[in-house]
Amino acid sequence: MPSVGLYTLGCKVSQYETEAVGEAFEKQGFEILPFEESCDVYFINTCTVTAESDRKSRQIIRRATSHKNAVVAVAGCYSQTACGEILKIPGVDIVIGNGEKLQTVEFAVQKLAEKQSGTVSAPIVKVGRIEDEPFEKMTVKKAPRTRAYVKIEDGCECRCTYCEIPNARGLVRSKLPADVIAEVEALHASGTKEIVLTGIETASYGTDFSDGYRLIDLLEELDRRHSADRIRLGSLTPELMKPAFVERMKKLSILVPHFHLSMQSGSDNVLRGMKRRYNRQMALDAMARTREAMPDVQFTTDLMVGFPGETEENFEETLDFVRRARFLSMHVFAYSRRPGTPAAGYDGQVAESIKHDRSRRLIAEGEKIRDGILSEIVREGSLLRVIPETAGEGYYEAHSDSFVAVRVLTKCDLRGELIYVKPVRAENGILYAEPVIDN
Repeated sequence: MPSVGLYTLGCKVSQYETEAVGEAFEKQGFEILPFEESCDVYFINTCTVTAESDRKSRQIIRRATSHKNAVVAVAGCYSQTACGEILKIPGVDIVIGNGEKLQTVEFAVQKLAEKQSGTVSAPIVKVGRIEDEPFEKMTVKKAPRTRAYVKIEDGCECRCTYCEIPNARGLVRSKLPADVIAEVEALHASGTKEIVLTGIETASYGTDFSDGYRLIDLLEELDRRHSADRIRLGSLTPELMKPAFVERMKKLSILVPHFHLSMQSGSDNVLRGMKRRYNRQMALDAMARTREAMPDVQFTTDLMVGFPGETEENFEETLDFVRRARFLSMHVFAYSRRPGTPAAGYDGQVAESIKHDRSRRLIAEGEKIRDGILSEIVREGSLLRVIPETAGEGYYEAHSDSFVAVRVLTKCDLRGELIYVKPVRAENGILYAEPVIDN
């Protein structure tokens, strides 16, 4: 039986795509092995969101090509934007962009046969104009965890000044509602308790449809059918959370009270420089109305420090913003200069030492806010609904509906079960809780 090793760099959309490609390999008789082991084929799904992502992609590709007799297939965002750079790496056999990843299997079988017969041929390259690519029809039918991702949208039309992703992912394309529902319900039937609906710009789901069907319509349909136990949304931006959306959303029973807002900054000056489509007050208003509608809701976010022109005053505005917003967790990262993007040519590029200092300060502020939220949860003593996922010594890791990280103190194997727990203490950003057992 031939074997394949899979490696994903980047976002949840890429993770989903790799799982779909893996299932396609299995359907063709391949065994999936850990990427570190000796395999017949290596599939690398790359990322290009930062210069560091490009570097890491090249590093992983070279690791795969060190296996001289293996077929090395490279796909994804870095392939789409820098195919020529990848082809310079000796030993790469296949390069596929973001349009036809599932064809990797067919090409890998072809290349594997060539290698086994001693035939030498040029690499197979399948990188088209991303603007012309439709939504690639891929599905995941089984999930290795209690949580599964379902890609409902691809592409982004925001054109933020620091970002390469529109060039890598193309225009907004949405999966047909019937296909989303069928995939979600199949995963639910297989035992998956939580489905995360994700996309490059999840909030834009349906904007390419001509009939006005949008994300909230999809959520209501999934809710009516009770298509899953828990539905979680991928990354959103604040302008989605308008009053009409929130009013309809609060009536949904399967949508969990957690939203990840991709803020990037809490300074209006910086947001304008980035060409984001909202300001800090819009975001605070969106969170306030959502909290009023869903009292148990928690928000998480991404924040960039060191964008060109970011002053100390601007950074202090971001610190003030996160204190007001009270995010449960924050992914903090430094601006990375991307050649070809408008921001790369902006004046006021921020020194690396300042970026590092601001990252440290923002992370520390985030930890303080998180600890305060967890302490409040312990004091209130309300029961939390969780799905135990992985085992530790005397506990199971889990996440609550509102995405609080929980360690369930039990030796009973409760993995994959929806259970209620009672918080007992908070320590180092983790909530410890005991299961509530019905007699």
